[in-house]
Amino acid sequence: MQSLLSIRFLRSSRSPVNVSPEFAEPAMQQILICQNRTCLKQGAIAVLAAFQARPVPGWSVIKAGCMGQCGNGPMVRILPDNIWYCGVRPEEVPEVVKRHLINGRPVRAMLSPHFHAVPKSKL
Repeated sequence: MQSLLSIRFLRSSRSPVNVSPEFAEPAMQQILICQNRTCLKQGAIAVLAAFQARPVPGWSVIKAGCMGQCGNGPMVRILPDNIWYCGVRPEEVPEVVKRHLINGRPVRAMLSPHFHAVPKSKL
């Protein structure tokens, strides 16, 4: 009976599902946008909408759960590149789409310092 109640709770939950890269297809290109509490308060819904408004062939825009970077958001993670962007604003999305998703060059100024210490010559 407990498992049935748990299933009902999960189905009725409004929390977004946390997408883990271990469960993603290896070659799948994904844009994960945190939709957890803190990122939502920092404008993650508008960032998600901005990516959805600029579809790029071969890329999937995915609502993600907490990425463990509360306070640094909205957080965006690009897979399979494993590039993390922090504090993303909707008006910055076109630059990410153009430079990173289309041309394959991450936007250095937006990289999360918690994950990236990239030499200037690489970007």
